[in-house]
Formats: sequence, C-alpha cells, structure tokens
Amino acid sequence: MAEQMIHAEGIHKKFGNLEVLKGIDLSIEKGKMAVIIGPSGSGKTTLLRCMNLLETPDNGIVTLGSKTLEFIPGKKQKYSDISEFRKQTGMVFQNYNLFPHLTALENVMEGQVTVKRKSKEMAKKAAMVQLEKVGLKEKADMYPSQLSGGQQQRIGIARAMAMEPDILLFDEPTSALDPELVGEVLKVMKDLANEGMTMMVVTHEMHFARDVADLVIFMDQGVVVEKGTPAQIFEQSTNERTLQFLNKVQAPM
Repeated sequence: MAEQMIHAEGIHKKFGNLEVLKGIDLSIEKGKMAVIIGPSGSGKTTLLRCMNLLETPDNGIVTLGSKTLEFIPGKKQKYSDISEFRKQTGMVFQNYNLFPHLTALENVMEGQVTVKRKSKEMAKKAAMVQLEKVGLKEKADMYPSQLSGGQQQRIGIARAMAMEPDILLFDEPTSALDPELVGEVLKVMKDLANEGMTMMVVTHEMHFARDVADLVIFMDQGVVVEKGTPAQIFEQSTNERTLQFLNKVQAPM
C-alpha cells in the first residue's frame, strides 16, 4: 500500500460563530500533488493553514509523515510538538512574503540560518542550488523590489525548498500575479511534481489542476464535496454542486 504523507481526520475549525471547516477527511500519498479547488469562502486556505498549524484545528487529527497530533477542545498542544510538526512543511504564500531589505539570496538563506542553525556558508550553497532550480541564479543579488511578481514567487518557492521539507503547501501561489507571469511559476511547480515532491495546492488555475494534479479535492461551504483524479472530477463528475462550479470557472476547452 502507498505511504500516506498527509492524513487529516475530522478537522473542524471555527472563527467566532462561523464554522469554516466542518469535519474534513483527506489523505495524500507520498510524492503526489493534491490540488484543492472551490469557490471563495469554501475553507480551502483555512484547511491548508491547519495542515501546518498556522491555524490550530478545534477538533480532529492531523498526520504529516510519521508525526500525528490530535486536537481536542480545551487541550493545548506543546509548542515544541507544533514546532517539530511544522518543520516538515514548506509554505508558499499568495503574496510572496519576502523580506524587502534582503536580496533574493539572503531571503532563501534566512530560514536556514535562523531556524536550521546552518552556517552562512552552507546556507548560501543550498540557496544557490535552489535559485538555480527556479531559474533565478543570476538574480541572487537583487532585492524583491527589483524583481517581477513571478520572480518573487519563484524566490518564495526556492526559500521553502531550501528548508528541505517533506511537504510543500501552496496557498493560491499565482493569484497575485499578472496573467503573463503565471506560467513561469506553474512550470516550477510542475518540475517539483515530476521530481516527486509531496504537494498540497490551493489554486484557481483549473488547467493546472487538470494537467498536473494526482488528486483533485473540491470543497464548498467547509466540506469536501468530492475528490478524485482530474479525469473523475473534470470529465466524469455527476455531482450537481461540482458541475455547477466547473461550469462557472472553466473556459471552453
């Protein structure tokens, strides 16, 4: 049986009186890419943030690799457990989140030095490898303000990869980009998928989901409505809510 890298069971999350996640169950195998689609406000980003505990689930069980945490109302998790759990993931945000006062190279080095306690020499070597991977080695000494949005997002991916995570989480990585810059970021993500990186991606890019995902998860109103291969979701779905959503968002092929 294939090894599960991500497993979530009964994940609930409320903000005040608003129940955003209503008992989410999902499993993602090692080396696979799962793409989460759905309308705005369906809970996609909250689910992603619950996976690396940027948001703490109110209820449920999350397993990443060999580590499992159970969330019970009133029970506080130890900071050390959360920290160890989170180290397995790299997060790529919608708005890059680069440090404006650091060069591209320094941005990719920063977490390695401060979190992983690597020497600057080792961090620099690893950072240059990742910058080359995303096609930006020659931009190493430039500051974020000197780079396009697509380049900044690729730096964000290099930074996440330099931390040597088991899992990469992407929160709408192309939604802040001009349309002509989207392709360069998606290409880097495709390359990572081909290398066997385990990934969980929230996106509005339906063509990308169809072409690259191993698993497509359709969410609406805090629940997983349907999940399956791209063919099962995009071509064979008979679920009324899924079809309604796809009809709205998909351009004619």
